[in-house]
Amino acid sequence: MGFISEFKAFVERGNVVDLAVGVIMGGAFGKILNSLVADVLMPPIGYVVGGKKFTDIKFTLPEVPIPDPLNLGQFQKLEPATVNIGNFLQATFDFLIIAVCVFLMIKAMNSLKAAPATVPAAPSEPTSTEKLLTEIRDLLKTR
Repeated sequence: MGFISEFKAFVERGNVVDLAVGVIMGGAFGKILNSLVADVLMPPIGYVVGGKKFTDIKFTLPEVPIPDPLNLGQFQKLEPATVNIGNFLQATFDFLIIAVCVFLMIKAMNSLKAAPATVPAAPSEPTSTEKLLTEIRDLLKTR
């Protein structure tokens, strides 16, 4: 029963549940931001740069005939390899926008956390010097 009770204490501490909620919310937030980038921001950018989808930008490497090991003297044609620059650009834009959104969210949370509730302090009791000066002032007013 030692392992089960330790596991129960571990889960009941609250950190595990908070972490699980954070991971789930982060995943959902990431999907929303990926959709924002891919479906809202990138189409107008692609339109401006020539009507291309960024994910379609790729470089095709030249075909190289490879000797066929089963038929001597014959060559195989393999599918040409592509370097998918567009996918890399899309992932880079996704990352940058997600990083900016997370930064702004953390900055907002820190400003809420750092702003203490300002309660006006009650006026403090005057010091003995202040009391004496007040009495002198009142005496001088009466003269």
